[in-house]
Amino acid sequence: MEGLFANIDIMKYIVCHYHEIALKGDNRGFFEKKLVENIRTFLPKESFDFVKNISGRIIVKLNQNSVKNKEEIERILKNTFGIVNFSFADNCKQNLKVIKKKSVDFLKERKFKTFRVSTKRSNKKFKLNSQQVNEEVGAFIVKKMNKKVNLKNPDANLFIEIVQDYSFLYLDKIKGRGGLPVGVGGKGLVLISGGIDSPVAAFLAMKRGIKISLIHFHSFPYTDQESIEKVKRIVKILNNFQFRLKLYLCPFADIQNEILLNVPAKLRVILYKRMMLKIAEKVAEKEKIETFITGENVGQVASQTIENIKVIQSASDKLILRPLICQDKEEIIDKAKDIGTFDISILPHQDCCTRFVPRHPATKARLKDVEIAEQKLNIKELVEKSIQDMETFNFKFIKNE
Repeated sequence: MEGLFANIDIMKYIVCHYHEIALKGDNRGFFEKKLVENIRTFLPKESFDFVKNISGRIIVKLNQNSVKNKEEIERILKNTFGIVNFSFADNCKQNLKVIKKKSVDFLKERKFKTFRVSTKRSNKKFKLNSQQVNEEVGAFIVKKMNKKVNLKNPDANLFIEIVQDYSFLYLDKIKGRGGLPVGVGGKGLVLISGGIDSPVAAFLAMKRGIKISLIHFHSFPYTDQESIEKVKRIVKILNNFQFRLKLYLCPFADIQNEILLNVPAKLRVILYKRMMLKIAEKVAEKEKIETFITGENVGQVASQTIENIKVIQSASDKLILRPLICQDKEEIIDKAKDIGTFDISILPHQDCCTRFVPRHPATKARLKDVEIAEQKLNIKELVEKSIQDMETFNFKFIKNE
């Protein structure tokens, strides 16, 4: 074999590893099947012959069209939840002489002074165990290439995996996102704003296997169209991790005006958020969604005290997940930068709540007071009107230009 790892034209396979899925006991097959399905769905179909689970790893058999799609393939697998790492690999016969020769060929154009061999053997029919393969192949490389072994910090690490009828060889592991395959954790509806927190909450929900849709409440025409476009840009980035997202854009200005005219100022924000949950419930019923996901964080703003969160969530019977509830703001910012939403989230925008926020909002609202204030609103009519005027946008998987 000639060439380096980067020359995908000589790499015939991708070996994908997972971790948490392997701990699922009797349910492991369900998780493996979903991961295979997700990989098969989102990789360029013209680039592979098959995707299947073999001995605790996912194997992708590439074809000649994979060369032109290498960057796309790598991008997709990096963002496919469930994959801890993956490698472009070659395969040879399960014969020690062949493995030795292939190993030397594999390393010929890699510049290195020290190396190690790391073998995993799940096919127990192969006579040598993992350590014996390491020793045999390592000694052959030393003899043929005059290189030194360094087990702790080698310049090159040759990985060998002996599984079923395959002997995979590769030199590099590309880090994935880990977590669980999207779709194994049910369906969730993310209440997304244009800020930093809710996109991170959406990402973390997807990482736990929840298939998400999103709903955004806007106050257009009282706020400008740019705030809506900003949310669309954020969702487009989040689409890199699920590849098919649905966004509901819900007009909220009329509801805010009613609350502004009829509700004590200190309770406005509480009622805004309770109305959002009531509207979200209607969407959840239609889409058969089991839970809501929010970017709430204890103490971050006035409405996010323990007392207020309790009053707000009583507006809905749905389970509400708050992935960021106890995280430090710097942790959230770091994750937003990692997933690519931060630079968009910090752009100036007119949020639907901040435009109508009172100067002194309640920090310890009482449910009794809130329910009395709500009696002044025609909630059913307001919710139905908002649902009627709602827009839906479907974000499909788009290949890199």
